[in-house]
Amino acid sequence: MVQVYQDMGSPLSHYFIYTGHNSYLTGNQLSSGCSERPIVKALLDGVRVIELDLWPNTAKNDVEVLHGRTLTSPVELNKCLDAIKEHAFAASPYPVILTLEDHLTPDLQAKVAKMLKDTFRDMLYISESENMAEFPSPDYLKGKIIISTKPPKEYLQTKSGKEEETAEDRAEEGVWGEEISDDKATALQMSEQYSGKYGAEEAEEEPPDGEAEKKARQGADNEYKRLIAIQLTRRKHDMDQDLKVDPEKVTRLSLGEKAYEKAIVSHGAHIIRFTQRNLLRIFPRSTRITSSNYNPLMGWRYGVQMVAANMQGHGRKLWLTQGMFRANGGCGYVKKPDILMNSDPDKLFDPRADLPVKTRLKVTVYMGDGWRFDFRKTHFDKCSPPDFYARVGVAGVAADTRMEQTRVMMDSWIPTWDREFEFPLAVPELALLRVEVHESDNHQKDDFGGQTCLPVWELRPGIRSVRLCDHKGQPLRSVKLLMRFEFFPSSSSSK
Repeated sequence: MVQVYQDMGSPLSHYFIYTGHNSYLTGNQLSSGCSERPIVKALLDGVRVIELDLWPNTAKNDVEVLHGRTLTSPVELNKCLDAIKEHAFAASPYPVILTLEDHLTPDLQAKVAKMLKDTFRDMLYISESENMAEFPSPDYLKGKIIISTKPPKEYLQTKSGKEEETAEDRAEEGVWGEEISDDKATALQMSEQYSGKYGAEEAEEEPPDGEAEKKARQGADNEYKRLIAIQLTRRKHDMDQDLKVDPEKVTRLSLGEKAYEKAIVSHGAHIIRFTQRNLLRIFPRSTRITSSNYNPLMGWRYGVQMVAANMQGHGRKLWLTQGMFRANGGCGYVKKPDILMNSDPDKLFDPRADLPVKTRLKVTVYMGDGWRFDFRKTHFDKCSPPDFYARVGVAGVAADTRMEQTRVMMDSWIPTWDREFEFPLAVPELALLRVEVHESDNHQKDDFGGQTCLPVWELRPGIRSVRLCDHKGQPLRSVKLLMRFEFFPSSSSSK
């Protein structure tokens, strides 16, 4: 098993953190069930940030976890907390952060505070001061559960449901190819069925400040507040103010995918400076009804620690997240590269700049095997052996993003391609190697045969056996590729 090898003694803000979105959902964002089971799976996969949406059950005077204003069926909060307690550190000893989206009355906040204390006891991290000057390190917080939220009144602020795919999304999907596992017909049907209602509710305006806010503040439970170790700052809807760095205290900011996309255009340098000290979380837009995901590199390129993913979904964007957090022993914390921590105004990293090539990665795909053990004889083709081809590429900063393809190897369960690819890399510290295998089909959509995503900075030169995963990211039992990795100086060519 790969061990943790990075320095874990720096503040939390120095790390990318494996982050989930709506961690309790079993499927789509609007009508699936809520359960503790997806939380357990996420924790066992190494996820370190779990999100719970807390809503009152007025009939029982109790607290439930569900996706509000949707048709999702609730799960009891205590079931979620018990599952977190039992499985939090099964895959990693490093801290689990609970981001609570709180829609509770002060009396139910007090009830939640008691539940948190009774469930987690000594595991619960309580900050010595209300405003921390610097976040503690993952090492210092080993074995701890950390609560992060803001007052419930601020959760009345909602997101617009009328967001659209960006030009960057479309450009990169052109490089990567059509999504493998999204059921587009289902997505369209669900969108038509629900998004009008959902979008209208999500776009409700926040009530003006006044008596309701005053009462909420007066009645807010002090014990509940005391348990909030990482304060979530209320957005001012002025990016200059939202991303202002306070030298005296650190905080966490949360931005929707669409707001963040606008911010990187106008405030890219501000985001990098902000995330050198503070935590920033991005969450998927509300129109991702089928639990699809955005490109996580959009966040990592600017130092964003908490790039929240719909773990109940699947597809290429989630494969990238899974690939990133295979790094550093799979502990859920990956140290940000030095380029993102340089605070010198003249040397501040700009992922959109025309950057020089630092290194060249040569990847050779020799052959593959294992499908004959893991798949039925007729899975790919009823009449003959499969016709496999491999796609190999890099996801990283825009300049490094490329995808190449081998020839199709006809009628073979053990394809031999012997194909070399060379990738010039400007920012290898943020590059992920993407590998996919498909079975060519002239009459229908090509069949999926496996994939993996590997951090380039952890590739060891030489000939390697590379294990492939299924479309959900789970390792296939037998399917492997024989590959070779070589690195060359930027000034030379391997050819």
